[in-house]
This record gives sequence, C-alpha cells and structure tokens, in this order.
Amino acid sequence: MKILIVGSGGREHAIAWKTAQSPKADKIYCAPGNAGIAEYAQCVNIGAMEFDKLADFAAAHEIDLTVIGMDDPLVGGIVDVFEARGLKVFGPKQNAAVLEGSKAFSKDLMKKYNIPTAAYENFDDAEEALKYLETAKFPIVLKADGLALGKGVLICQNLEEAREGVKSIMEDKKFGSAGNRMVVEEFMTGREVSVLTFVDGKTIKTMTSAQDHKRAGDGDTGLNTGGMGTFSPSPFYTDEVDEFCKKYVYQATVDAMAAEGRPFKGIIFFGLMLTPDGPKVLEYNARFGDPEAQVVLPRMKNDIIDVFEACVDGTLDKIDLEFEDNAAVCVVLASDGYPVSYEKGFVIKGLENFKDKDGYYVFHAGSKQTEKGIVTNGGRVLGVTAKGKDLKEARANAYEAVNWIDFENKYYRHDIGKAIDEA
Repeated sequence: MKILIVGSGGREHAIAWKTAQSPKADKIYCAPGNAGIAEYAQCVNIGAMEFDKLADFAAAHEIDLTVIGMDDPLVGGIVDVFEARGLKVFGPKQNAAVLEGSKAFSKDLMKKYNIPTAAYENFDDAEEALKYLETAKFPIVLKADGLALGKGVLICQNLEEAREGVKSIMEDKKFGSAGNRMVVEEFMTGREVSVLTFVDGKTIKTMTSAQDHKRAGDGDTGLNTGGMGTFSPSPFYTDEVDEFCKKYVYQATVDAMAAEGRPFKGIIFFGLMLTPDGPKVLEYNARFGDPEAQVVLPRMKNDIIDVFEACVDGTLDKIDLEFEDNAAVCVVLASDGYPVSYEKGFVIKGLENFKDKDGYYVFHAGSKQTEKGIVTNGGRVLGVTAKGKDLKEARANAYEAVNWIDFENKYYRHDIGKAIDEA
C-alpha cells in the first residue's frame, strides 16, 4: 500500500514510525513532514491546509490510504474533500470533527446525552460573560470555543483574573477567531487522564491510558503549552474507572454523535478528570494527542494500518486492540522561551545515539534538514520517549536519553511522570 500522512509534528512522526512497521506499507509520504519523519517517509512540500493540492497528490500517486494527523485540517473539512474525490481517508468528516472544533458544541452534546462533565455556560458576548462571572464561584475555567493549539484554556482564581481572561479571549482575540465564543466552566479537581480511542462510526475501542503535562514549568507552573511530556499507562486509571467510562462516556459519545447525524470515524481523544464524584469529560479531541501518541503507539502491538482500515470500513468490531504490559515516558525537549518567543536554527547533536537502541525513541516535532545538519525549527523540538518494565524504569530511561541530545537553548521539564512516585 501507498500511505500519505498529513502533518508535521511529533504525533505525525510517531504515526509514520508505526506505519513503517506494517508489512502492508510499501511507500509512505508525509505532507509537509519534518526532518525526523524523512527517515520513514518521503516528505512532500504541501501544507496541511492545502486540501485540493493534497487530494490531487493522492490521486496522482494512487495513494491507498491518507491519514490526517492534525486538528486544523480535520475541522476544516479535509476528509469531505477526499471522500468527494473517492479517496480513502482516515479521520472524521467536518460535521463530526466539530466535537473538537467547538467546545460549545461538545458541552451541549454532553448535556443533551447525560455524559458526565463540568457545569458550564456558553457566551458569544463579552458583556454577558462578565455579568455571569459577577456571581460565579471561583476558581473558574474560561475556554476559547475554537482551536487554539491546546492553549485556549484559562484557570482564573478570582473575578479580577476572570475579567482579564474574558478581555484576552473575546476582545483582544489572543486565540484569534477561536475566541468569538467562550465556554465558562466550573473548576473540577482530581487527576487528569487521557484516553485515546479508535472509532468506526458505531464501535469504539480504547487504547491504553496516558497523562499529559500541559504547563511549561516544573511543578505544573507557567503557561499552558501543547504538552511538555507524557506517560503511559496512568496508575490512576483503574479497571473501575475504565468500566464506568466505557458505559457512560465512550460508547455514549459515539452513540450521541450518530444520533445527531454526525457519525464519527477516526480517533476520539477523551480528556478526563477523575473527580471525587467520578470521571468527567474535560474535553474531546478528534485526533491523536501530541505527545500522547509518542507513548501510546510504541506500546501498541497491532498493525496500525489494519486498525485505520477497520475504522474507515466500519469493521472495528473485528479488531482486538493489544498493548504491551509495560510503560513509556516521553519528555519534550523545547526551545527556551516556548510557548512565547524563542530562537530557531540551532544544530541538534546526538540524534545518532538512538540508532538501534531498543525501547528508546526520538520523535521530531520542530526540526528541519539544512546544510548544517538537522536544526531546531519550532517551540517543541523533540519528544524523547523510552519504555521500561514499569513507569519508574521508563521515567529513568527517558531522562537518561534526554542527555544524549544537545542543542543551544534546550529546555525541558524535570518532573514528567513524577505523579507516578505518588501513585
């Protein structure tokens, strides 16, 4: 088979790496790709939002399956463009990707179908939101309705912070048009867990659990980022939690989308909060998490092409998802200054240290091949992942591997997976 992967981050690198292991994969392309992905795929200079060019490429190169990694093209309707041309594509159509594309839509869906989530109100007028906040209980959470690179969530401790938040989201448009509408949500306490699932419109199969670290600084301080590291599995995601979520959250969401005339095919990422009142949904994403994919896919035993095809063909009930009985930890190496401002173009040294090292991986998020060699080309540069027999060993291995890599202004958190020590 000829496979095309759309995207350029660590998530797409993990997908390309996993796809390359399939005996079915004859030739892999990635648009636009990055320097790390180039090891497994031929990178194609077409942007992820250039739908017609991508579809033309897929048709001209007789691509058998296109896999959409990123949220923007999914929410923008790339799957509809491909399907209209008779091209086989993995991912939700635009009317289903709204599950991630609009937080207001997803909150209303959960309310309508009794899927457990935080109490909330939606606003498209800043004055109305401010009026509501006068009587709100703090802390409280403000969320930009649309896509904001995983950064459009503000936790406000008091009314003054909330007023600032409304101004930055709805008036100053800090997150662009994503802030035209806003969700104001009760603040939930508990452990956060991420569960990725495959869906074929009616059947849902869960992958192993993971936990992300969103904040830029150690001890969960600093600004929200796209993710500074992750570990899998989460020791807090018990069999009891799994049983509850399968019944009241996962299948309920798939059934709700089908009932709304928006059957979902692809990946639903469930961001959960394990509250004192039981698991509740924090958010939905319509694709693999980044960096969650970097710890989940190395533990997956299945041929990923089989699973992609089953989702597209509606035969997921015939797939038995299997994961290794071990653990994985990913530490993101970023450019110092991320997520605000940072320099690019520094040579990355030590990538060769990962060659033929079983259980150690380096996934490129922001890198570029130049005459000088591979250089930094983003805020999040690399995801260093290692496996171990348990989380403590995986964590020790990942931090050992972090030292194999060097580049100027290298920055990373030192406490990824530290919650493991408390479990």
